[in-house]
Formats: sequence, C-alpha cells, structure tokens
Amino acid sequence: MSSKLFALDIGTRSVVGIILEEQNEHFHVIDIIMKEHKERAMVDGQIHNVLYVADLIKEIKAELEIKHGPLTKVSVAAAGRALKTEQASVTLNIKNRPIFTEEDISRLELQAVQQAQQQLLQYREDANSSHYYCVGYSVLYYRLDGEEIGSLLDQQGNEATVEVIATFLPRVVVESLLAALKRADLEMEALTLEPIAAINVLIPSSMRRLNVALVDIGAGTSDIAITDKGTIVAYGMVPTAGDEITEALSDHFLLDFHVAEVAKRQLATEETILIKDILGFDQLYQKSEVLDAIQPAIRALAEAISNEILKLNNQNPPKAVMLVGGGSLTPNLTSEIATFLQLPANRVAVRGIDAIQNLTKEDSISATPELVTPIGIAIAAKKAPIQYMTVTVNDQIVRLFEMKEMTVADAFLAANIRANQLYGKPGHGISITVNQQNVLIPGEHGQPASILVNGEVASTKTLIKNGDGISLIEGRNGKDAEATVRDIVDNATVKTVTVNESIYSIEPKIHVNDIIASLDQKLKDHDQVKVETIETVEEVLKHINRIDILKKLQSFYILVDGQPLFLPEYSAKIFINGKPGKLQYPINNGDTITIQDTTLPTVDTVANKLDLLLEDKIVVTFQNEQVELKKVCREMLINGVAALPTTRVSNGTAIQIINKDTNQWIFQDVFRFSNWQLPSNFKGSFTILKNGIPSSFDAEIFGGDTLEILLSENPVTS
Repeated sequence: MSSKLFALDIGTRSVVGIILEEQNEHFHVIDIIMKEHKERAMVDGQIHNVLYVADLIKEIKAELEIKHGPLTKVSVAAAGRALKTEQASVTLNIKNRPIFTEEDISRLELQAVQQAQQQLLQYREDANSSHYYCVGYSVLYYRLDGEEIGSLLDQQGNEATVEVIATFLPRVVVESLLAALKRADLEMEALTLEPIAAINVLIPSSMRRLNVALVDIGAGTSDIAITDKGTIVAYGMVPTAGDEITEALSDHFLLDFHVAEVAKRQLATEETILIKDILGFDQLYQKSEVLDAIQPAIRALAEAISNEILKLNNQNPPKAVMLVGGGSLTPNLTSEIATFLQLPANRVAVRGIDAIQNLTKEDSISATPELVTPIGIAIAAKKAPIQYMTVTVNDQIVRLFEMKEMTVADAFLAANIRANQLYGKPGHGISITVNQQNVLIPGEHGQPASILVNGEVASTKTLIKNGDGISLIEGRNGKDAEATVRDIVDNATVKTVTVNESIYSIEPKIHVNDIIASLDQKLKDHDQVKVETIETVEEVLKHINRIDILKKLQSFYILVDGQPLFLPEYSAKIFINGKPGKLQYPINNGDTITIQDTTLPTVDTVANKLDLLLEDKIVVTFQNEQVELKKVCREMLINGVAALPTTRVSNGTAIQIINKDTNQWIFQDVFRFSNWQLPSNFKGSFTILKNGIPSSFDAEIFGGDTLEILLSENPVTS
C-alpha cells in the first residue's frame, strides 16, 4: 500500500514544495514546485513576514492540489542556519571530594551547556532560556588541574574543567513556522531540522560512526552538520554562500544580479558564456576566463566553510565532506575545500538526489543537489519525526522539542533548573596564617541533589518519555569549616618521649594571635598561628621542666679563688636509645632518653687536680720507733666554711684556698709527735744523727729517714 508525503522546504530565497510516494520503504518523487519569495520575507532561516510566506505556501499548495488532490498535512524543517552554536567551559573545585562519577561528569556538562545558553542570551534584552531549545551538545575536552585528560571518570584532583559546544534552536523559529502553515490551512504533520533531513537521506545511521561533514550551500548561508561516533555531534552556519559568487560575477563584469545568477549557472554546463552587461553590450567569454575572475570569491567561500568545519570538529579535518544545495555546484569549490582541509580531492564531493538510497523520480525532475534537502525533509519527517514531549519538573509543566533521545538533563534545561541547584552549597572556609604562611581550611562540600523520575531514583542521563514526572530534591549544604590548632599541626610535631623511665607527651608551643594556646583551641577566620616545635634533647628537657637534669648535663666546673676549673669527666652523660648523645641531638617520636649521673668529686680530688697538698704526712724512725708526722697545709672553704677532704663538690661550687703550713718538715718537728724525752737528770752531751750522719735540729727531714739522738754522760769528778 502506498501513501503520499507532502513536504515544504522554506528557504531564504525560495520555497520548495514536493510530493513523494512511499511504498514498502521505497520513495518516488512524483512532483516538485519551487517559487521564489517576492519580498524579503525570510532572514537567516527565520520567517520575518508570516503573511508573505503563508501566501507563497498557498500558491504552491494550490498548484499541487490541482494534480494530486487536497493537501491538509505537511512536513517541514527548521532551517539549519537558525541554529545557534555556543562554546563554553566550566571549572569546578573538586579538592577533597570523592572520586568523579559518571553522574558528576553529567552534571558538570549540564552546567557548561547552561553557561553556553547564558552566553547566547547575554546580549538580548528579553533574555530567557525558554526562548531556545538545546538540540545537542558535544564535549570538546576535559581538563584536570589544567591538563587535558581523556575522561574525568574516577579521577581526583583540585580542579575539573569541561568545555562544550552546544547548539540551540530559537523557539520563535518553530512558532513562526506553525503560524505560516496555519494561515495556509495546513497542519504540521512532522518537523525536522534541515541538517538532520539531509544527513538522514545521505548518511545512514550505519555510516554515522564516521567523522563526516555535510554542507548545504544555499543562496545566503551555508549550513554545516558533523557526524561522529554514531550521532550528529555539531551544527554550524556561515553567512557566506552562492550569492557571494553571483556578486563577484556582477561586480567584475558589470552585470545585473539576476543576469549574474544566470551566468553562474551556465558555468556548470557551458564552455562559453554569453553575458549582457548593464550598458547593454553582449560579450562572449570563455569559461576559464570567468572562473579566473571569480576564483578569489570561490576561495573565500571554501575558506569560510572549511574554518567552520574545523571549529565544529575540534580543529581536526573530518574524514570526508559532502556538499548539497544549489551553491554546491560552484566550480572548483570541492578542490578548494579539499586544499583548505588538507584532504585528498576525492574526499570532498557534491551529492545529488541520485545518492539517496531507495529513491526514484519522475523523468521530468532534475537530479540536482538543490533537491536533497526537500526530499530529505519528507523522508526524515516520515522516518524520524520530531515531536513535542510534555513532562513535569517539580510540578512545573515543561514542553520539550524532541530532537533526540531526551534525558533528565534536557528537562532541567527546559525548566531552567540551574546547575548549581544540583549541588548543595559548600560551607564557608576559614583563612588563617600559620608561621606566616596562608592556609585555607575549606568548608564541607555540599551533598548532591537527589533526582527521581516517577518516584524512582534517577540521574541526569536517565532517558525520559512523554508524561514523566521528574522531582529534584535539593542537596544538603555543606557545613562551615571548623578546625582546632591540632587539625593544622603536622602529626610529626607531637612526640611521645621517655625520659629516665617517665613517659612524656611533647606538644609544640602554640601562640594564637600572640597568646599561648593549646592544641585543642578552636580557630577563627583570620587567626594568626605561631607553631614552635620541640626538636632537640635540650628543648625536650626545658619543655618538661627538668632543669635539674639540664644542670647535671652542663659542663662540670668549679670556681677556685674566682677562676673556673673545668672537670668534664664529672658531667652527667646522655644516652638516646642506648647510644651516647648530646643536648643538641634531635629527638624523634618514641625515643628514650637516659641520663647517667657520675659521682661528684671530693675536696681532696679537686686538690689533686690542682696539685695542692691539703695535708702533709711522713713516717720516720726516731729512736728505733716509727713516728708519723702530719700537719694541715691548706684548707678549702666552701661558702666560707672549712670543708673536709671527703666533702663532695657540686657543679659550679666556689672554693677558697687558705694556706696553713706549707713549710718543709725539720728534725725538731719529730718531738711534737714522739713521746721520747731527755732523761730529767741527764748530765752529758748528745749527738744528732740523720740516717747515721751527724745533723742538726733544723735540718730538713723526709719520710723514711732514721733519726737518732745519742747521749754521752760526762765522767764524775771528785
């Protein structure tokens, strides 16, 4: 069974009406009518005068109805040149966040699309996002901490950036189409986009995994669509097309615009061109001469198209370029585009309706590239009509222009749900200074909003259908930053140290705003924190207030008559983890400090160090008996009091030396330590011997000497 399809291609210069017959997936073009606008009713693909356009549609409809009967429904397309493309990027602080999920990436992309939408609207006085449908976007790149990265999935860092190119269709374009059709007594059966129409018939789905550019070159504009990875990834338009070539001919050969247009079309079929200029002179030109004259304009058109293709395709040339539309017949255009894109010549080609699969036509209809789009509109509207979808977002009714599989993100865009509503607000941070270094303590990250579709948990990528109810439950705001001194102090600054078997927790010295503070003091915004760490044995002993140990460890000295005498062997010894150490040695967490005391020196020891005798003692033999002679040579006063030779002397003690008897021993000293006496009735003489040699009472004696006094009695006389 066959059915007829009526389609209209409403262009800037003309309107094309076409009748196709469909039978078992085969299409046959049975009639086509093209009429040019009498007035400037269209500008850049948008209807500016609904009445003029409606009248022209009525004319085409009436002519077709004469042959084919009543026509009540029609398929139309929104002009590709009406599409608006914007590029935008968004950067998100992700420091201290969990790893990036697919949902996080989707929400970041949505934020970038909304940024593009805002850029599109920023110069409009009646800026309102509901004036535009987002018909698609593609990601140009992701960046992590400023470096381009293939995917943000499962990544962590400080900053995540996404840049997108998004395409929007002004709602007024659709509304004006509907109004013009209504005035022409036609109902819109289906709607598509012109680039989609052309792509659907020239590039089947199986080929869309290839990176191909389709360019529809009309009179005033050249519309561009890019396919890649199975879908249409970008749309664009340049305000340069066939009219530029016509104008170049007109300027060079002084031709009326209409005459120049006729001459331009002859270039495709004739080798010599007959031209009548505005002065009425007929001139015959060789095709090559005419081409030379318009070559700069052809090159400029090729460059403009190529630059837009590169912009839409991430600055990379596509694998191939297809040209359709009347302007595609411009001579040398394919080779110039191939040159600019650095593609082989056979990768840029003009495609006519003969390239459309399963299509036949009446013999009277020419197979020109101009007919690709109108035929595509009819076929695409039949195969993949674009419909309106109605959903609710938080009880707000939203109508979507169904360009593709629609997601929750599309509904949020249409409902003007801002991307920042998808996350709770982060808490306020605290800015402090630690040892003159600025430190920012961030607030807690907000929790993401929850999304429900018909009561079921969903994400921004969840597909939606007509009648769905979408709920957005806003996320929880993050808590403001809270921190104590302990939170900003390195754990390594707090140490546990054992000193002489006692365990101490050694914390750094903390000042907050020049006031002593503890590790548990809460910090406020703009606090000035000074942290002094305890690093050495000496600092540890001072911190635990063991000044007594420090005194023991000081270099041992005494003051003798005001002069210092250093005796380091009597200083206490330090052992760190069993090994000898010094006061300046560093201390780590878990170290054990042992102080080994030494025995203090005695007064006698000090005297020996000074080579001073405190007591002189010798043993001699006197009168065949051993006699010990001893005397105090010097006294040592400690704090003015005479000290015994066995008295211990502490570090820093001041000693005064008092000389008592430093003379040498003489013979007569023996009488003070011996009980020997001369006989009381002794009459006679005596001889003094020292070691058997005659001596005297004032002779010096030494230990071990043998001293004798020999008595001789006088004879008795009568």
